[in-house]
Amino acid sequence: MLHIEPVTLSTDRLTLRPLSLADVPALGQAASDGALWEKTTTTVPQADGFDGYVRKALDLQAAGLALPFATVVNDGNRVVGSTRYMNIDAVNRRVEIGTTWIAKSWQRTFVNTHAKFLMLRHAFEVLGCIAVEIRTHSRNDQSRAAIERLGARLDGILRRHMIMPDGHIRDTAVYSILPEEWPEVKARLEQRLASA
Repeated sequence: MLHIEPVTLSTDRLTLRPLSLADVPALGQAASDGALWEKTTTTVPQADGFDGYVRKALDLQAAGLALPFATVVNDGNRVVGSTRYMNIDAVNRRVEIGTTWIAKSWQRTFVNTHAKFLMLRHAFEVLGCIAVEIRTHSRNDQSRAAIERLGARLDGILRRHMIMPDGHIRDTAVYSILPEEWPEVKARLEQRLASA
């Protein structure tokens, strides 16, 4: 059975620390970098909507269903986004990494690689997960390519899975990584960390 508690995870360049209400202004600034709320393939609140976003995340954490993080670039201690363990299934030792978003100017940099490395390493090497899921909108080609570069395998498509804020119906691509796949995924990520 999983026992997930708030934790800070760090590399030399990035820190994932427990999300708090003190992060609300910085999250609003990060989401404004690229007006991320305008993207139809993700669900990011407008800059003034992060108080409710953080409160909901903390409620899910209190219920044992999520562990949300602020994504912080160490140089300048700058909040550039958020991510979380979610859909936590403690009995079956499964988690999903999701609700991940990164300010536009930090996309396609070292940030996502470092964050995924930290979360996957913690999930497999500390928590003892038997599977880690990563889901995304089936139309989010950028996200799907990043997930596939990790070495995650496509489990399938959940058809008509969600109604998005703009009203369109999302099909969700579901990927996963298993413990026996983690060494190869880890080696690939470590190569990317060294070259980034």
